[in-house]
Amino acid sequence: MKIPFKKIIFGAILALLFIGCSKAPVTGRTQLITISPQEEMSLGFQSAKEVLKTEKITQDPKQNEMVKRIGERIAKTANSNYPIAKNFTWEFFVIDKDEANAFCLPGGKVFVYTGIFKFASNDDELSAVMGHEIGHALARHGAERMSRGQLEQAGSEILNAVMQGRGNPQNTAMVMQAFGIGTQLGVSLPHSRTQEYEADMIGLVLMAKAGYNPKYALSFWEKFAKDGQTPPEYLSTHPAPTNRIAKIKAMLPKVMPIYEANKR
Repeated sequence: MKIPFKKIIFGAILALLFIGCSKAPVTGRTQLITISPQEEMSLGFQSAKEVLKTEKITQDPKQNEMVKRIGERIAKTANSNYPIAKNFTWEFFVIDKDEANAFCLPGGKVFVYTGIFKFASNDDELSAVMGHEIGHALARHGAERMSRGQLEQAGSEILNAVMQGRGNPQNTAMVMQAFGIGTQLGVSLPHSRTQEYEADMIGLVLMAKAGYNPKYALSFWEKFAKDGQTPPEYLSTHPAPTNRIAKIKAMLPKVMPIYEANKR
């Protein structure tokens, strides 16, 4: 019996959607992740080696000690609360570059740029940045983005079959809608901002459980918002600072009791 082309399309989509479904920590958001934690961490370790080859690590003892002190405290909290963190090999580095940036690679390799100290003047403010970046790693956002790329690639291959004559315009539109092909601003960028807000929430919980005051996330982002121009939010993968500040204010009532129970 010949199976209708539409059923083949839906079968392929459903198969992809049910491979690797998981839940993000703290928020419980459903994720599609088709890459194993081991594969993801291997990629993270390889990337860390490349970063260390190409970037200069600062010799500033104060900055190195501050990042290591905060990082180890947050890592201890992560290890106690999130099973994936127990397999991380935590290391903390400060890159000597006047750029307000930081990131955490899968597997626990955390990098902070010296330019971030312009906005993070105390432990609580820096913990907000590091908690956010570690939140990305705990939620496996990198693996989620890569899985999304694989999904879109599969969608492209199915679409290519449609365009070669094994379908019709209705099928083509259905596939494009299912995979978001050709809708960068409408699909890809808001998805990235979802991850950013999620990392903010995870980061606030992490810093609160580690005994850092989540209110200082506001002071960090308020200072950051005053510095220079940021692109319109619809053209950026990151939320506009004013929107991020509003979201953090809304999250604070949920995390301040956690901080009060853990402050030192």
